[in-house]
Amino acid sequence: MVLTTHKSHGPPPAVINSWQDKLKTLGIEVTEDQWETLIQRAVLEPEIRTYLLYNSRGIRMAIAAIVYVILWINLYSVLQIFSVGQPWKVSVLVTLVALVATVAILVLIHHYQRKMNVSTDMRLMAANEAFMNLGFLVGMTNILEKNCAAPQLWFVRFDVEPCLQSLADSLATLKRNQESALKRNLEAVGIVIETAALPTWEKQLNDSLEESSLLPEIKTKGSKNFLARREFLRLVPDRIPETMAQQLLMVFSSYYVRLLVSGQLPEVHAGQHKTIGQKPCLCHFVKTKLLGKEFSEFQ
Repeated sequence: MVLTTHKSHGPPPAVINSWQDKLKTLGIEVTEDQWETLIQRAVLEPEIRTYLLYNSRGIRMAIAAIVYVILWINLYSVLQIFSVGQPWKVSVLVTLVALVATVAILVLIHHYQRKMNVSTDMRLMAANEAFMNLGFLVGMTNILEKNCAAPQLWFVRFDVEPCLQSLADSLATLKRNQESALKRNLEAVGIVIETAALPTWEKQLNDSLEESSLLPEIKTKGSKNFLARREFLRLVPDRIPETMAQQLLMVFSSYYVRLLVSGQLPEVHAGQHKTIGQKPCLCHFVKTKLLGKEFSEFQ
């Protein structure tokens, strides 16, 4: 089931209640507190809506058109300055070059869109951690309606128990036979977080206690003296296979749902357990993304 929100500042409580009623018809009970903390505060904030707008298909097409026009004008002007060939031949050459460059840019953007999105997919990890126990997964897509981004929440019935067992078995095998390769792949599953550094507080530590203030001077991000420290946070620690498998399913769940509902997953003909509509299941998807295997392995 897909639920679409149209409000620019997130859905009001009345809309949330209507969503709850729709999910109850499918046998899914979600409390208002879960909506508020796990979904609305995660991906329905105005900042995320703005991000989705600037990453929508309409904006991409507008950027492509602008790039095409700029390339065409600049290339034609340069070739005309050096009097390279007849005007109509120059026009054909410039049109082809600008068209190829624009298509290449669109292909690169489309390839990037197929990857995990930190701003949306990763923010729904906590939601799917809770919703897995209720027998469904949630993912997010967005469409452009009347020049406004309209986020869509997709709810897919999914039993993660077979995937959990299959992935745990695979991780246990890799841990015995290829532990170094497994650790290297797990280290790549993480995010970069930015934390504020407080140089004034560190400086005060070297001063006498009588001269130092009780509270540090905290600089805001808008301040010229603001300093930040970036750290890489691993999302899957090296623990027992069952714990790592559960963490991996949680990390990739929203990403998997987004590709599933948008038809970007290839079809498979056989698998270790039942799949959804000839599509690879979640554990197969995790193995492919994590271990670098091709989907053809499951065909």
